[in-house]
Amino acid sequence: MKTFKDFKKRGLLIIVLILCFSSNLTFAQERQKIGMAVEFVNHAASAHIAKNKGWFEAEGLSISSFDNYITGMALAAALTRSDINVAYICLIPAISAYANGKVPIKVVAGTHKYGYGLLVDPKKIKTISDLEKPGIRIGCSREGSPPDALLHKMIDKYHFDKSRMLKKIIRMPPPKVLLALKMGQLDAGFCCEQFPTMGEELGFKVLLTAQDLWPDMQGSVLVVREDLIKDHPEIVKKLVKITGRGIQYIHEHPEDAAAIAAGALMVADKKVLPLKIEKVAAGLDITPQVILRSLTTRMECTTDIDPRQVQKSINYMAKLGYIKWFKAQEILDLGFLRNE
Repeated sequence: MKTFKDFKKRGLLIIVLILCFSSNLTFAQERQKIGMAVEFVNHAASAHIAKNKGWFEAEGLSISSFDNYITGMALAAALTRSDINVAYICLIPAISAYANGKVPIKVVAGTHKYGYGLLVDPKKIKTISDLEKPGIRIGCSREGSPPDALLHKMIDKYHFDKSRMLKKIIRMPPPKVLLALKMGQLDAGFCCEQFPTMGEELGFKVLLTAQDLWPDMQGSVLVVREDLIKDHPEIVKKLVKITGRGIQYIHEHPEDAAAIAAGALMVADKKVLPLKIEKVAAGLDITPQVILRSLTTRMECTTDIDPRQVQKSINYMAKLGYIKWFKAQEILDLGFLRNE
């Protein structure tokens, strides 16, 4: 017959085993360095907030790097390196990285819908049809980027002559689009937020937004490398949780969230922008007021992601000839989001 001492010993043994397991789990998380990357836009506001508030560290996550990239396409290219295993990136470049770069990533959460626009010089362009006028110069980031996809959506919606319209396009990253508009080198430009809202401060006009061209467009997402899911699912779960917390903070404390994101972007621009562009951009401040308006009116911040919208993005990219078609489920792993 088992004595009270036997039960007590067994209970102590179970407690010790639990403590050892918890200790080993924490140690494993501490050993796993997380290379994180974001785009140089307020699309990654939730990540900047989490970093500022110390939420990654509070959850026991070790962020070894936190790099900004001038475009989503540049970040997509960087994802081919194994030292980046987490990224806040626009969905369309993430699709390209997976389809063309064969980068083993999964989309585990959304961060926002929309977040792009067409900025114009109101002295030269007052209506959509004015874009067809001879000599009009339109800036846009490279083929396969979200602004480029919206350029094609505009061509489709307004039945523009595709060949004639594409001849007007000058390829450049979003920060340079705004600078070129300011310097009179462009008459219009597609770019991602925060740049359209910044442009309004300079007297330019947002003629079209993503909402106008692509209803329910998925903007940016949180992606992780597949090996992180396989080897450290608990880390991915925490990343999704932290992302949701950051987005909740945007909704509950929009002014402070905007101030944090603006501060992070002002620091990042000195590292991201080429020296030649940085000198010209010296007078372009990324203010909390601009970020606040951008976050609350031009974007819909949410972790929710509709697989059907992801499939629509894949379908459109394939239609344009940028990728080979594949099923959205191949790149999605939304189980962590459902269990958040």
